[in-house]
Amino acid sequence: MNIPFMGNWRKKRGPSLGVAVLVAGDEHPGPEHLADLLGACELLRAQAAEAGVRLDESAASLEALDQIMPAWRDDPEKVSDLGNDAGLYLGTVVVRTVPGAVWALWPNGHPVVRLASGREFDVVAAGLAWADSGVPELSQLYAEVAES
Repeated sequence: MNIPFMGNWRKKRGPSLGVAVLVAGDEHPGPEHLADLLGACELLRAQAAEAGVRLDESAASLEALDQIMPAWRDDPEKVSDLGNDAGLYLGTVVVRTVPGAVWALWPNGHPVVRLASGREFDVVAAGLAWADSGVPELSQLYAEVAES
């Protein structure tokens, strides 16, 4: 979406950072519903498909994402949006493959992955860093989380 005044706003403040899940009232979505909601990652899936990468919620797909040429880094809005998706996809892979890992929401609605140990992992921040600089790699983050 190209809104002229937003370009000036972003120059002053930078791209939006993060994602939040907003719920009505006191009702919070369960982990299964969060997994479906947060696993969509449409922009990342489209970018990956363009590069010939199939996202199948596996650790191998994270390695393949790490190999994509980062043409998006010239567009701050795309970096932010893609970074959010990359973080949510990383979280989706962790939740589906690491025993005991579940989605959780901080009080402000920010999604994180809670590991069986109780440690919480801010996957969105990790995805934003990956989209911006490529470091740390998504596969490296997955390996660190999977062994903890």
